[in-house]
Amino acid sequence: MNELILRFAQKLHESTRYRDIKEAVRDLLTNQNNPRKRYLDLTIIFLIVTSVFILVYEVKHPVPAWIDFYDIYIVSLIFAIEYLLRLWVYNDISEEIIAAYHDATFLDKPFSAAKPLKKAMKEKINYMLTPSAIIDLLAIFPAYRPIRVLRVFVLFRVLKLLRYAKSMNQFVEVLANKRFELYTLLFLLAFIVITAGIAIYVLEEKLNPNIDSLFDALYWSLVTISTVGFGDISPVTTEGRSISMIIIISGIAMISFATSVIVSAFSEKLNEVKESRTIDRINKSKEFLIICGYGQMAKMFLRKNDLPPNSYIILEMDAERVEAARKEGYSVIQENASRTEVLKRFNVNHAKITILTLTASDVENIYITLTAKSISRKIQVIARASHHNMVKKFEHAGADHVILPNEVVNNMIHIAITQPTMYKALHAVLTGKDAAQIYEIHVNLYPAMVGKTVESLSFSKYKLLFLGIHRNKEFIFNPPRTTILEPNDVLLVIGRQISLEHFREKNRGVG
Repeated sequence: MNELILRFAQKLHESTRYRDIKEAVRDLLTNQNNPRKRYLDLTIIFLIVTSVFILVYEVKHPVPAWIDFYDIYIVSLIFAIEYLLRLWVYNDISEEIIAAYHDATFLDKPFSAAKPLKKAMKEKINYMLTPSAIIDLLAIFPAYRPIRVLRVFVLFRVLKLLRYAKSMNQFVEVLANKRFELYTLLFLLAFIVITAGIAIYVLEEKLNPNIDSLFDALYWSLVTISTVGFGDISPVTTEGRSISMIIIISGIAMISFATSVIVSAFSEKLNEVKESRTIDRINKSKEFLIICGYGQMAKMFLRKNDLPPNSYIILEMDAERVEAARKEGYSVIQENASRTEVLKRFNVNHAKITILTLTASDVENIYITLTAKSISRKIQVIARASHHNMVKKFEHAGADHVILPNEVVNNMIHIAITQPTMYKALHAVLTGKDAAQIYEIHVNLYPAMVGKTVESLSFSKYKLLFLGIHRNKEFIFNPPRTTILEPNDVLLVIGRQISLEHFREKNRGVG
């Protein structure tokens, strides 16, 4: 039996298709950044709302057979599938068995599948006992119509909204963060209610015709302390009325205390909620820019480039700079970009992300680069360095491009002093103030260009001036006309926008 279980576990473990499907299902059910999860959430919410509506409607109205079929079979079947899928992806039994087998082999011990199976099943049972899993299970029960009382379990489907409605999740999270204060308030409330109830029962049980039992007294105490005051039970003695005044004042005090606790919790959570919504909004984009640090370079970059709100986000730790960026109307959150948890909040698997590290510290910029590359090698990192001696360190950290603003500024100042005409020309080209600008042409976007020579492209025919080729991290200025183009080459040309568009159109390029 052990060998049979091991072979089956190895077969699952070695199956790329099985692992890909399981990971895709797990990502769809749990990853908030998965763009498809939004459609799943909306579908479940729709099923919940329609199911509850049918429950309310059928109290006084006959329900058509197709609606009954939809509610009994379709809704419940989807909820059952969702429950089983969540149970399936919660952990991996085959991984536990393989790990136990490797440990047994390493220690030269006989392999037994009982222990890893027991461990894996215990984990699944622990998941099944979690509140969210219990709600998911109870939401399936209404499908069994012979026991009519199970229809009440439709109401548990409403509780499933806690998983799919983010606002409700945030509300529950706020209350959970203040559970100590709320528990303290609850115990104090219970103490006052019970004490006052016992007191009024002892004092008025024989004098008040509306108090026949301790339950009546506790009911009166709870109604009074909540300031509802139905009036069906009222104290008739001076002592009883004195107790009423005390618990009314206590009720007002506790309501005020509970209100202040919840309001303060929401105030603390407000910025986090806003930041989460900002991240959720930008995660819907297929391509965006993360700007780390709101300093002078970031300000100049943002003023020069009128970026759409969903195409960028600024990460800054300094509260004053964050406030300044918000006043300027920029999308900014107060977070440390070097923390792995922060960058993992972005949609690294389904979007093209470029990180621009513009903090004043080389160490921090390197650490941000390392963090980004450790999350995904697909993230493009453009890093700022203070000195050319730091370039190699940034390259070792994984930076795709390193910019040296200090050296560029020094060179431009030197050119402005020694060669003012050249400076004006360069400034006009770089800032786009003249008709001609520098453009990049990525050969991999134009399959027809691969294998051709520079001469055959006839740049002069399109009124473009060819400068050179960027190949294998080196720039070849004015290469021989017989140079053959390779797929990863990047060509640099100077010309007008209309000339570049004409060239792209003729070569069937993309953007």
